[in-house]
Amino acid sequence: MGNYVNPGSSGFTRIRKNIYIDKTGLIRLVNQTIDTPRCLTCVSRPRRFGKSFAAKMLCAYYDKTCDSSMLFDDLAIAGDPQYRKHMNQYDVIYLDMTEAIGEASLDDMVSYIQRNVVRELTEQYPARKAAEGFAATLANAAQTAGNKFIMIIDEWDAPIREAKERPDLQRKYLEFLRSLFKNSGMTDKIFAAAYMTGILPIKKDGSQSAISDFWEYTMIKPRQFAAYVGFTEAEVKKLCADYGSDFEKMKQWYDGYSFRDLASVYNPNSVMKALYHHDFDSYWTQTSAAESLMGYINLDFDGLGKTVAELIGGVETRVDTNGFANDLVTFRDRNDVLTLLIHLGYLAYDEETQTVHISNEEIRREFAKAVRQVKRDDTIRRVRESDQLIIDTIHRKEEAVADQIEKIHEEEAPLYYNNEQALRNVIKRAYFSYGDEYLMFEELPAGSGYADIVYFPKRGSILPALIVELKWNQSADGAIAQIKNRRYPETVKGYGGESLLVGISYNREAPAGERKHQCRIERFTIPPAAF
Repeated sequence: MGNYVNPGSSGFTRIRKNIYIDKTGLIRLVNQTIDTPRCLTCVSRPRRFGKSFAAKMLCAYYDKTCDSSMLFDDLAIAGDPQYRKHMNQYDVIYLDMTEAIGEASLDDMVSYIQRNVVRELTEQYPARKAAEGFAATLANAAQTAGNKFIMIIDEWDAPIREAKERPDLQRKYLEFLRSLFKNSGMTDKIFAAAYMTGILPIKKDGSQSAISDFWEYTMIKPRQFAAYVGFTEAEVKKLCADYGSDFEKMKQWYDGYSFRDLASVYNPNSVMKALYHHDFDSYWTQTSAAESLMGYINLDFDGLGKTVAELIGGVETRVDTNGFANDLVTFRDRNDVLTLLIHLGYLAYDEETQTVHISNEEIRREFAKAVRQVKRDDTIRRVRESDQLIIDTIHRKEEAVADQIEKIHEEEAPLYYNNEQALRNVIKRAYFSYGDEYLMFEELPAGSGYADIVYFPKRGSILPALIVELKWNQSADGAIAQIKNRRYPETVKGYGGESLLVGISYNREAPAGERKHQCRIERFTIPPAAF
């Protein structure tokens, strides 16, 4: 066993000693590519979404220097007809690019990898024929071994990210990959299959990928790999049942990613830490995350700061993901920045509507923290105005609330302001800083209906709950009446304190110049035995 050639099964053995969610279906997908024209696979997903777990699992499964039966016989892959055919049948070349960067300088990284792989190959196959060039050396080693290699590259894009200001080093690294995977004749001699994983999709060279023969699966289009991006809803429900955790809170904090044919995908790292610690917190984000986000927001392409404020408020926004160069520095417009945030896991993408939204409470908190640190005057103004709106609402300053919503409508409303959903989006824009004290719920089942928007106080808060009802071409008084008649306050009965009933209306049918937002706010205290 070596570090680079045939690393063995120890990595996956360690993973199996902990709580383990069976993701061996991924092996079946890779097996289907072996010795086919689609044998090169690149899967990108955010940090701490199980990339290294998957890479170590594949190493353990394919490495012919070990017997991995005890690791896999009780898992889903054991039921696949091809299970035994490929298990422990190949020499594996494993490159952890983050580790390589730690061992060598960026300037020497490619040479360092080549030297160490050749050294380990020589130790395992001393009879191999000498060859000039790294690819030719691998081809001769495959011939000597009597089988092709499976190559697994973990954090493939780490050199792209670390050398983001050094295009010369990026090109050198991409040329290294190109030498292995762009020459189909040589690639076929060396590899039965290759699996790369990282955060970013493959770097584009001009308008095309530098190594275009890879089949790519990303956070925008994971396709059949979607179930292996994170934890599925069924997996999280079972974990919560097995370990006595609150599933609804787990969903609120860590769900929110969705793909075609898979509605709910959870952040796996955060779910596991919430189980271990018996506490819901921002586990995935790091202290540097707000700084990183702040830097992107400060770019303010096409009013990106305003867009971020809308996202925090719960408004979805359209994005064109096609022009992104798949790096951390080449930004042409707002769409490129938003696309990067999708790949980093900060935004969830809806392929059908081509929109993005903030996925869950964990990420929303990081955005809220970042936007308060942005030094742009317009961003500071928006934060202050939203904070003031919440204060005015709590103090029942109906006219001030209506005036601020009117201002947001005039500044930021969509062109077609013609239905209750458009009004709802304005409200969410206006109250976007709610997250310091509240959790927001839309269309919340309550009483004999669904409350439009409920801002529920966070644990320990002394603020009242806000139950908001919206009316289009009707009165704010009618909104208050509906809240009472349909018993919407039942939704916050567990809170047991004071609630505010907030009715907001807009009369599109009024004469020009009289089309104004109206607001009514009433106190409502739930008696102990009221419901």
